[in-house]
Amino acid sequence: MNREYHKWYSSRLGRDMELQVFGHTGVPVLVFPTSGGRFFEFEDRGMVSSIGGKIDRGEIQLYCVDSVDMESWYNRNVSPRWRIARHVQYEDYLIHEVVPLIRNKNWNPNLVALGCSFGGFHATNIAFRHPDVFTGLLSMSGAFDMSRFMHGYHDDDVYFNTPPQYLKNLSDPWFFERYRRNTYILGTGWDDQCLGDNQYLDGILSWKEIPHKLYIWDTWNSHDWPTWKMMMNEYL
Repeated sequence: MNREYHKWYSSRLGRDMELQVFGHTGVPVLVFPTSGGRFFEFEDRGMVSSIGGKIDRGEIQLYCVDSVDMESWYNRNVSPRWRIARHVQYEDYLIHEVVPLIRNKNWNPNLVALGCSFGGFHATNIAFRHPDVFTGLLSMSGAFDMSRFMHGYHDDDVYFNTPPQYLKNLSDPWFFERYRRNTYILGTGWDDQCLGDNQYLDGILSWKEIPHKLYIWDTWNSHDWPTWKMMMNEYL
């Protein structure tokens, strides 16, 4: 399996950022770690090896990025305004630094955003905010209500990074034209603490007539890596 390590100084974040690439060709997938996770989490948890066959056959190429969650959403040492500002910088890094790397290495017209748990939020948010960049989404046990991190603070940046809020009020035809071309999958389980978040987002997407699929698994301890491995093999 082709395996690459990349590290560079991001002027947008003001620090070094790292990522790993797995595979040589196929559909590129931008992989987000779970809460505060690192770029090597997907490999360490066996997620990469669980789809090793697809990667070796050139069907899938993974780009596993670092997070800055502990500097943004989970950083209780700074004001809510700084938390969301740091997240905005992180998305800027992804769109203007990571995506160009992907496109330089892989000319496949598709690009999927993928994540588990809090990574599911990141994948969902960036896919719906940039439907011209990302053609697919696989969120597994994602949570989407970001107001829980803001302690009552709210501004435009919070609003436009909370999918249930901005999708509920969205009316711009530009977005809907692109949503209808893309593929969106939400995976969760009946015992998943994020089940309600997924059902609520499913209701909004259905109301807005945004094509998508919600899959609720009848598994034990569904908010965990063994279930996410099965979901990824099933839907990716």
